[in-house]
Amino acid sequence: MQSVFLEDIDAETYAAYVTQPHATVIIPTGATEQHGPHMPLGVDAMLSRAIAGVVAGKLGALVAPTFSYGYKSQPRSGGGNHRIGTTSLSGSTLIGQVEDVARSFIAQGFTKVVILNGHFENYQFVYEGLEIAVGSARSAGLDARAMLLSYWDFVDEETLEKVFPDGFLGWDIEHGGVLETSLMLLLHPEKVDMSRAVNHPPAQLKSYDVFPEDPARTPASGCLSSPIGASAERGQLLLDAVTNGVAGAIDAEYRLSVESLAAG
Repeated sequence: MQSVFLEDIDAETYAAYVTQPHATVIIPTGATEQHGPHMPLGVDAMLSRAIAGVVAGKLGALVAPTFSYGYKSQPRSGGGNHRIGTTSLSGSTLIGQVEDVARSFIAQGFTKVVILNGHFENYQFVYEGLEIAVGSARSAGLDARAMLLSYWDFVDEETLEKVFPDGFLGWDIEHGGVLETSLMLLLHPEKVDMSRAVNHPPAQLKSYDVFPEDPARTPASGCLSSPIGASAERGQLLLDAVTNGVAGAIDAEYRLSVESLAAG
């Protein structure tokens, strides 16, 4: 196949791929969410799709079209759902969409389904949708398995030390900060305007939430930490760590290398 992206492939080529013993589909999930004045609303979807593409190239997998809407942005991880541009799904809607799409891929013959998450708030709802889809398929006698991964969980300590030489302040304030901005500068540099990057101290977040949301609890910029210091070079360090880690995890669970050798 000339492309790892499903939407680029004709139906006959796709059908032939699904019959291969190593056939694996990776579904990226993201969000439409503000990421400060220096980056676009599609960051989460763009990054999960790009990372999935690199991983698929390593494993001979296919990448499905991206879930570009996610669960509601929360103040302590995404700046809050009240922010202009952030356009979200309810939990039940996201669960249903994941269930439907996973069921469809399984019904078409995929026994190896992966969701690569790029939006923190999605995780538990994607988990529920996958669990329902796989459980239903196995009850019907289908051989189905699925994996759920968030890409940032594969950034190791050595990489963090290189990307944050002055010390890593924590994942809870990385929204719109150095990590996402560095990856965007590497993968989509034309979509980043560092002249508009904010330079303020990291957000001082509470250990609880209030309803309705209080906009004053998070920086007006929408960024929970400053992206100053982000670079494509740091993005490459992050991308290498993430794609190697994600590919290794998928390969270990699904034994793709062994199956690919056997198929060959």
